[in-house]
Formats: sequence, C-alpha cells, structure tokens
Amino acid sequence: MDPRNTSRTRPACGHMAKENRPTQEKFPCVACGHNAHADTVGATNVPRAGLVRRDANPA
Repeated sequence: MDPRNTSRTRPACGHMAKENRPTQEKFPCVACGHNAHADTVGATNVPRAGLVRRDANPA
C-alpha cells in the first residue's frame, strides 16, 4: 500500500492538495475547511485505501 498523499487528502470530502499540509502536523483542508492533525488524517486514509485496494483486487 503506497502511503503517498494520505496525509494530504481529506477523508470526508476527498480533496487532495499540497496546501492541505502546510506544516508537519497541521491539516487545514482548503476545500471544506476541516482542521485536524495531519497524522490523524493519514491514519484514517491508510486503512481505507487498503480496503479499497482489497475490494478492487479480490484474491
């Protein structure tokens, strides 16, 4: 699972932008205004991406 951009993408609205991660820890979504810790956002996106990948490629 490629973790690239997982801490730059807002889980709810799906907006991904470099501007969503202005510092190591801050995540202000420029599309919807949601604010969170960037690690929390990434930790939410990684399992979701894994499930999507699993469902797209059944064994």
